[in-house]
Amino acid sequence: MDTEALRSFVRAAELGQFQHAADELGVTQQAVSKRIAALERELEVRLFARTARGVELTLDGQAFLPHARTIVTGVDRAVTAVRPGSRALRIDVLGLRSAQAVVLHGYWRSHPETELDVVTLRVEDPRVAVAAVEAGDIDASFRTVTDPAALPPDVQMIHAFDSPLELLVGPRHPLASARRLRPPQLREHRIWVPGIAPRSEWAEFYEQLATEFDLRIDAAGPHFGDEVLLDTLADSSDVATLVGSRDRYVWPTNHDLRRIPVVNPTLAYPLSLILPRTNPHPELRRIIAHLGTLPRLAEAVWRPSWATTPRRVDSEIANVHGVQPRHG
Repeated sequence: MDTEALRSFVRAAELGQFQHAADELGVTQQAVSKRIAALERELEVRLFARTARGVELTLDGQAFLPHARTIVTGVDRAVTAVRPGSRALRIDVLGLRSAQAVVLHGYWRSHPETELDVVTLRVEDPRVAVAAVEAGDIDASFRTVTDPAALPPDVQMIHAFDSPLELLVGPRHPLASARRLRPPQLREHRIWVPGIAPRSEWAEFYEQLATEFDLRIDAAGPHFGDEVLLDTLADSSDVATLVGSRDRYVWPTNHDLRRIPVVNPTLAYPLSLILPRTNPHPELRRIIAHLGTLPRLAEAVWRPSWATTPRRVDSEIANVHGVQPRHG
């Protein structure tokens, strides 16, 4: 199907006149008329009806318009994606202090020529991020859909990296002097993770974590921000929380908070990258290659049941470009 004919149809439908569409597209009115006539012959329907003011869509034209818009948008994205430097790579992260943002900052420091736009969608449901990727509002998102079968056919999800968890406590907490902890040592201690949103990926993570290791995860109360959480930990003798080892937290020196690794097994929060299945932004190839250089967890690891399986970076890159990697 002629994409320029689709483009002419979409602009004529939006502007209501072939001449206005021709002016915007930089062609003659006759060219627009011929393109739309050819499109009508191909579809075997009439798309427009002539009026005193110009043209208006027929019922078939109204039904066809949203699909034609999607195709034209997809073509524009595909062309833009292969033009180096045409636009910044736009990636969604959970927060600017999150492990994903820290990793992206490390990549940018190694590749300062990269045009990178790091955004936070401020949504709890990862399906909203998926829709944003599908619509082209963002190029990729560090989110996880715990049921990969629910992903749209034109969107894929790959393993990004695992974030090992650490216990964060104040100086008066009974576990504050430990250098390392095993999951059974966390039992009966209050682990406060305020504001766990229903239907979010981390809600499922903490539910499985609590069940597997018989932990006391307390999600009571809204999340008033990291500062309130850190102040509470500093003043408490019985409250702890879990944080990712790469998550960036800053607190006053007199808080004297301690980050203690949890091992045997390491509790790993699996992070995924959601991106288009076809025509991804070309910079994503290098991002995925960078993710492949991150250290892998060497010890015994616990992951939730929905975690995507870590794969070789060449497999991930090949998957992004729609080809099968060669092995041999």
